[in-house]
Amino acid sequence: MNAVIVAVAVMLILSLLRINVVLSLVLGAFAGGFASGMGIQATVESFTEGLGAGATIALSYGLLGGFAIAISKTGIPELMISGILNMLNKNGSSNRKGLVKVLIFLLIFMMAIFSQNLIPIHIAFIPLLIPPILKVLNMLEVDRRIIATLIAVGLIGTYSFVPAGFGAIFQEIVSTQVTNAGMAAKASDVPAAMAIPILGMLVGLAIAFFVYRKPRKYQNNDVETTTLNVKVSKSVIISTVIALIVSLYAQISTDSMIVGAFAGIMIMYFTGALKWKEADEILSEGMKMMAFIGFVMIAANGFASVINATGDVESLITSSLALLQGNKSLAVFLMLVIGLIVTMGIGSSFATVPIIATLFVPLAQGLGMSPLAILCLIGTAGALGDAGSPASDSTLGPTAGLNVDGQHNHIWDTCVPTFIFINIPLVIFGWIACVFFL
Repeated sequence: MNAVIVAVAVMLILSLLRINVVLSLVLGAFAGGFASGMGIQATVESFTEGLGAGATIALSYGLLGGFAIAISKTGIPELMISGILNMLNKNGSSNRKGLVKVLIFLLIFMMAIFSQNLIPIHIAFIPLLIPPILKVLNMLEVDRRIIATLIAVGLIGTYSFVPAGFGAIFQEIVSTQVTNAGMAAKASDVPAAMAIPILGMLVGLAIAFFVYRKPRKYQNNDVETTTLNVKVSKSVIISTVIALIVSLYAQISTDSMIVGAFAGIMIMYFTGALKWKEADEILSEGMKMMAFIGFVMIAANGFASVINATGDVESLITSSLALLQGNKSLAVFLMLVIGLIVTMGIGSSFATVPIIATLFVPLAQGLGMSPLAILCLIGTAGALGDAGSPASDSTLGPTAGLNVDGQHNHIWDTCVPTFIFINIPLVIFGWIACVFFL
């Protein structure tokens, strides 16, 4: 049995059985290492060596979580939510519920999109925006699974298609790795190659809205029945806006989320928006909220290190394609599925592309695929699995915001819905696009 399949299967099965994701990743990595014949010592060494790569991500998310909670404590998010609640609590509010739902969905979707380019903070907007909105979502009896899917589509679809911010990084990785593998490619060609797959994600999102349209009740909703009167001073609003601008500038200029979050926190300190005597408790609260994501990302890097060390990714591809005897359509489909398997285990599209491009590009060229079809194949195979993976920040982020009251399960309420409504359409439309571009 191929070690990659063993590792990913063990990790996913344990996660679906509600075993902690970090433990599932560790056990999956060891299962893959043993299946490849590496032995316990080599597996431990490979796993340990990979852990360091996740430290930067973990610290980044911890500081961004602290920054987000600091902003939320100013009362600015509640100020926005209170206006919505006051609208709903007025006479005839039932007539407004549909409009409010649409506005909230648009707000969340636009924030997910902007977090990848216009305000490149990635998932850091989730702990800032989602917890206050839960009060309104509970009142409207919105199924949180659709919110998880909505956020994931906004994150993944944007960096796959829009050539700015994280999108520019992802598309540059795709073009660079494809070029290094033997086919000249430009990052500017990636959006055209990914247009049809992204359309598939939007179709999946529309289906998810239909499936999860029924009201779903959540507990502890007494706060939603009252009218909130939140007052925020102009000085706090100005200080917070300055902190956001400085944070954004620092992150873009240094290409570091750590520096960006640190700069934003310091501005809030010195302007008085964040009180010194409360700062330690507030920042610790934010870091705790994002700590789970940090641990998962660290464990995921160890998992990825073991998968790479087994050498079984290449054997999985070559042995599978050897059975197809040059059938282009089936070969494309199989390579997309392999990309899904690899990304589901690693949890990162950005880290998957270098792994699969080296192997997929020569095989695709041997099958006579066009350059646009190859770009579509690599981009789609890389993006596949980011949604649905227990170790992906595109699923961990939504869970961090939606589960603040303990009523949203990471696997069954985030990973499973996003897998069904994003990965499956992405495979279908990605396969159609690659065959069309052949």
